[in-house]
Amino acid sequence: MSAPRPNRVALVTLGCTRNEVDSEELAGRLAAAGWDLVADAADADVAVVNTCGFIEAAKKDSIDALLEASDLKGHGRTQAVVAVGCLAERYGAQLSAELPEADAVLGFDAYADLSAHLRSVLAGARPESHLPRDRRQLLPLTPTRRPAATATVAVPGLGQGLGQGGGVEPVEGPVGGPPILRSRLDDRPWAPLKIASGCDRRCAFCAIPMFRGAFVSRDPDEVVREARWLAEQGVREVFLVSENSTSYGKDLGDLAALEKLLPRLAAVDGLEWIRVSYLQPAEIRPGLLEAMVGTDKVLPWFDVSFQHASAGLLRRMRRFGGTEDFLGLIARIRDLAPAAAIRSNVIVGFPGETEADVQELADFLAEAMLDVVGVFGYSDEDGTEGVGLGGHLEDEAIAERVTRIGDLAEALTAERAARRIGEDVLVLVEEHDGDLGVAVGRCALQGPEIDGETRLALEPGEPVGAFVPARIVASDGVDLEAIRR
Repeated sequence: MSAPRPNRVALVTLGCTRNEVDSEELAGRLAAAGWDLVADAADADVAVVNTCGFIEAAKKDSIDALLEASDLKGHGRTQAVVAVGCLAERYGAQLSAELPEADAVLGFDAYADLSAHLRSVLAGARPESHLPRDRRQLLPLTPTRRPAATATVAVPGLGQGLGQGGGVEPVEGPVGGPPILRSRLDDRPWAPLKIASGCDRRCAFCAIPMFRGAFVSRDPDEVVREARWLAEQGVREVFLVSENSTSYGKDLGDLAALEKLLPRLAAVDGLEWIRVSYLQPAEIRPGLLEAMVGTDKVLPWFDVSFQHASAGLLRRMRRFGGTEDFLGLIARIRDLAPAAAIRSNVIVGFPGETEADVQELADFLAEAMLDVVGVFGYSDEDGTEGVGLGGHLEDEAIAERVTRIGDLAEALTAERAARRIGEDVLVLVEEHDGDLGVAVGRCALQGPEIDGETRLALEPGEPVGAFVPARIVASDGVDLEAIRR
């Protein structure tokens, strides 16, 4: 008599790179509990959709993904669809009631025992969904008291609960070290590496702290161990992610923790590039800038969250800084690293934004000459301060400002890319396009998935993950074309 076939699970990930880390942690938990991981939801018994709950467009994409997965039920192997992630955590029982197509809606507290929940769903049960709560209240207000408390609070992506959850035995870690609770879901030559979770800021437009919780740094030793493990899997670039990397270490009692972590990561054999994401301008210390510029393998790439340039509007957003401060920061970065890439996101249409504010933002962008600018229109987010503010703009006015600033940003970043023609760069090859005869990758100036790509002639036999010395010879928007040196 043949043994029963293992249950199969597919993880469908929406949203940011932080969600990708969470999905790989869930994959590690499930693989260790005996599940077979498959790439296609149609080949799985259960499709687990890791949702995004950041803005309206992301919520819609998550709902669409859940509906698409549920359409597979009854037409093949797929028996159940389970929602996890930020949308599931943020809306819980409400989402479950409004989306009966999902067989379960599970919050972060269910992650440690996800295997048991999925087996229960396959057996015909429908687990009761949680009632959402403000996760900031689950940890002490004082940051330095949080490390001891995280043992009882779920913080996705930090590899908590080793050995817990249905007899889970995690995969082996680097030689001589503890195991790693993560399974890679792709074979890209780069990978996100979470250094912290949650946020203590109270930006008036952002709901993330409510469902992600208070800021928690990951132990530096654990970060380094996971970096070694990723390098053993063939990763050449690690992308350090969090909701706020400049706060790293404040709950560990060391505001210089990130500066100390970077050299340790640079010493990991096999890693060639280290990229730091999401820097808050008000928290960027001179020592951090110097460490990022002066540490071998750390890329001169600065992901700075400006959000706007008008000082008055930024205060209304519960943020700090303004045009003068931000231009000063940009000047300091370029003094230390003249060829550095600087990217940011901005929001237009926040309640109370005037035409003068929009013009100041436009003037700032023209002077700053950033490499990449994401332009977003404001939308009310449940539970945020912005909902109750006066001065809300009509949707049409917000859309017009998005178009106006977006067109300007597109022209400015294209000009910035064109100015780089003639620069010598190193290109990390990410894929081959044999039909066009090109290798597609990124140079150090381009963040993964968000900052465009670099193309160069395909070299037969050159592997994905290779680093190619090249010279930029042309640009198309933020995309670059290079020739080998």
